[in-house]
Amino acid sequence: MSVVNQYKFIGIENSTSGLALTPFGSSNPLVNETYIIKSIKVTSASTPTVTVVNNSITTIKTATLTADTTLELLTQPLVVQGGEIFTIQSSNVSSFDIAISYLNIKKEKID
Repeated sequence: MSVVNQYKFIGIENSTSGLALTPFGSSNPLVNETYIIKSIKVTSASTPTVTVVNNSITTIKTATLTADTTLELLTQPLVVQGGEIFTIQSSNVSSFDIAISYLNIKKEKID
């Protein structure tokens, strides 16, 4: 078994759903992966509050945004283990952008 480390970026542009967003998808990280999130930056056209949930635990509750300003939500890295669901939600339906920089630690089985 080998371990592969990949630095990655994911962004969601102009979401206006107001629903909980799953930036990594509902099935990621996979069981054989761990994500270490270094940065979560959010920008909104309005003044919503933002909630971040990791594996059903609210890690950031009601971070308040100022319209047309970018805010870094993390002060320390956040670990998302394989099989967990990570979500970010805005309190309103105004234009909402998310930028996430993270390290993907992936265990690969070598035959």
